[in-house]
Amino acid sequence: MNEVTICKKISMKKQYDVIVCGGGVAGVAAAVTAAKEGFSTLLLEKSNILGGLGTLGLINLFVPMCNGQGKQIIFGLCEKWVRLSAKLGYDTIPDEWKNGEPKEPTTKRYVQRYSPHIFALQLLQEVQEAGVELLYDCIACDPVMEDNICRGVLTESKGGTAYYGCRMLIDTTGDCDVLRRAGVPTVAGENFFTYAAKMITLETCQKAIDTGDIRQAFKNINGGNINLWGDNQPDDVPKWSGLTVEEVTDYLVTNQRLMLSKLREEDRMTREITHLPMMPQFRTTCRIKGDYSLKIADVYRHFDDSVAAINDFEHRNHLWEVPLRCLTRRDYPNLLTAGRSADGTGYAWDVLRVIPPAIITGQAAAHAACLALRENTAAAAVPIRKLQDKLEADNVMVHFPDSYIPEDRTIILHGKNAAEIEGGHM
Repeated sequence: MNEVTICKKISMKKQYDVIVCGGGVAGVAAAVTAAKEGFSTLLLEKSNILGGLGTLGLINLFVPMCNGQGKQIIFGLCEKWVRLSAKLGYDTIPDEWKNGEPKEPTTKRYVQRYSPHIFALQLLQEVQEAGVELLYDCIACDPVMEDNICRGVLTESKGGTAYYGCRMLIDTTGDCDVLRRAGVPTVAGENFFTYAAKMITLETCQKAIDTGDIRQAFKNINGGNINLWGDNQPDDVPKWSGLTVEEVTDYLVTNQRLMLSKLREEDRMTREITHLPMMPQFRTTCRIKGDYSLKIADVYRHFDDSVAAINDFEHRNHLWEVPLRCLTRRDYPNLLTAGRSADGTGYAWDVLRVIPPAIITGQAAAHAACLALRENTAAAAVPIRKLQDKLEADNVMVHFPDSYIPEDRTIILHGKNAAEIEGGHM
């Protein structure tokens, strides 16, 4: 049998104002925001904990949220969750930032390395307290489309195929899975040969005891170990898009076998792997081809439709504003995205896809969706000043102050002038 025809009649299980597909940090931010705005909200998560790459994927780092000169740029839910993550688990917030923005300029950056599993439990509490309806172990498979309007989403779970209706849908799968299947134009990316797990050794355990700091008990063990810039990517290893099951399997098998070979070189009685990543550690698989794509050249530019100011996590002073247009398309009125599938070109995509901007764009997408429902308009066409007022009331910096712009606006990334790498993925 070379082909089959599947025909199912599925009744709607429940109708929601907003459905959020994907429970990473962007999705949780979107769901919590929409629910707190008073809209019925369903959050679908295919795994059994929240947080995505920031928990399951062991990328447990709030990268710098400041300009590198002592001025905080990213606030909103990100600021709340940074502080939350430091309450029950270990923290690495620098002393200069322990009590908020420093009174004096400092080059010490505002970062936080947290316990991924404790933070996942805290995100669950955030979701429940906001009144979000959550479904774990539930995959958002296919959007139900009527022309370019999404009427809901089909899911697969232990209970089989189900259909949930919605008025607005936010795709925070990280891979644009739902938007792609809805026919929304997207752009595939590339991912380098990198895979990191957590392990303990007798030496790290002793260090934790000596310092009284449980964080010291853990260290990384890598399969592939290529950095953000792709330095020394092996010629015989592909760059994965991560958009097919074959690619995902090849990535995981290649990295896991390499990790196993490294373990064979060590004394088996002196070390143990404590955490393998429970999802592929892809960073840039697929993004929306939005109404606008953020570029490196947009550094220090103000946008009339900005929904968030963000900073460069690798380099000091670099500031961007994120237009609503990076999260939407006018020809798909009730579909949005956020997080690592927001539209950015080259290194600007990298700036967008890390945890702090993902959280803030999740907030922005939810406020846009809720405002669109109130105004009976498309998400891309909401009154921008009303949206910005909502975000500012939620402690989001929409426009960075001009006083934060340095006199020298030259952009040097990884030792190269930005003009040399614009348009290529870094």
